[in-house]
Amino acid sequence: MAEQQAEKGSIQVIERMMSLLDVLADMPGPVSLKILAQRTGLHPSTAHRILAVMTGAALVERQDAGTYALGIRLLELGNIVKSRINIRQVALPYMQQLHELIGEAVNLGIRHEDEIIYVERTSSGSSLVRVVYLVGGRAPLHLTSVGKLFLAADGLADVRAYARRTGLPGKTPHSLTRLDALEKELDKIRRHELAYDNEEAEIGLRCIAAPVRNDEGQLVAGLSVSAPSDRHNPDWVRPIKATANEISQALGFRQPLRT
Repeated sequence: MAEQQAEKGSIQVIERMMSLLDVLADMPGPVSLKILAQRTGLHPSTAHRILAVMTGAALVERQDAGTYALGIRLLELGNIVKSRINIRQVALPYMQQLHELIGEAVNLGIRHEDEIIYVERTSSGSSLVRVVYLVGGRAPLHLTSVGKLFLAADGLADVRAYARRTGLPGKTPHSLTRLDALEKELDKIRRHELAYDNEEAEIGLRCIAAPVRNDEGQLVAGLSVSAPSDRHNPDWVRPIKATANEISQALGFRQPLRT
């Protein structure tokens, strides 16, 4: 009985530590003990005791004004975790859940210079196998929904340099082969955080993509769903964006606080 109570107490302390860390992470600067206690629901004396232990472990840093901030040890641990992250391993469970929900192929693509490389894919008997979307498949940025996400993250000068380098070759009558049309499409992507391929890489195939970001907010991959045009469903937008957000959060991305 005593052992069970001790274990329960240890778990409770860990939960309280995590609640304090969450508040410190959400605040833009050092936080007072009073605010930490209010935000976590802890008694000030309890919060103070836990913060003292966390300060000793360098998980928290105590400022001169009696306020607290995240400690350097978290940065050290975070860098270790970051160096060991494999984006494919992180994303795959979420991709499989999305695949089970909508029943179509789910793709994960990254940028390599002027092309998209597909590094992971889920598929089923109902999904058409397309060469461009196979793992290891490549395609020009402007012809795919995932590639457009990366172009949209570029500045205007970089997009125009890409157009000059590549010549914006097309593969179908729907391909965006004019710079003005591409720039208009990219502006829409920036506003909606969503990109489409409307039979631009292959006739009869449509695709929707949402961005995947890392802990620094950088675009590191695109999550897309590809399907024959006659099975395309605009209602997929919400679960695709939600899944991309879940992968981003698993990579350490946090939505910026609204002011």
